[in-house]
Amino acid sequence: MTDTAEAKTSHIETSSALPPEETERLSGEIVAALKTVFDPEIPADIYELGLIYKVDLKDDRSVDVVMTLTTPNCPAAGELPTQVENAVASVPGVGVVSVNLVWEPAWSPDRMSDEARLVLNMW
Repeated sequence: MTDTAEAKTSHIETSSALPPEETERLSGEIVAALKTVFDPEIPADIYELGLIYKVDLKDDRSVDVVMTLTTPNCPAAGELPTQVENAVASVPGVGVVSVNLVWEPAWSPDRMSDEARLVLNMW
């Protein structure tokens, strides 16, 4: 059984064999860690931009992250996945972290949270 978190907006849904309080703590700290990673060309974090498609917290505490970039030609394509891996791995209690960069579905501005829209003045 896994804890699959669709990180489309500003929350993660959880259901796992890990104790609920531990799943909640890890989920919150993973989101906080993701919010420390910024696209170098956009003054908003990757979580609020909607670049994180899925976070899968497994019972062995390993974490699989599925993410995208704003464009396949993003100059940060080589470094952002590593930054995401390092940020999530820094959460106490998290095991091995794997980041998978995908292009489908393509990112679009409608994936951004209200917070990112406010920062970028995109109303």
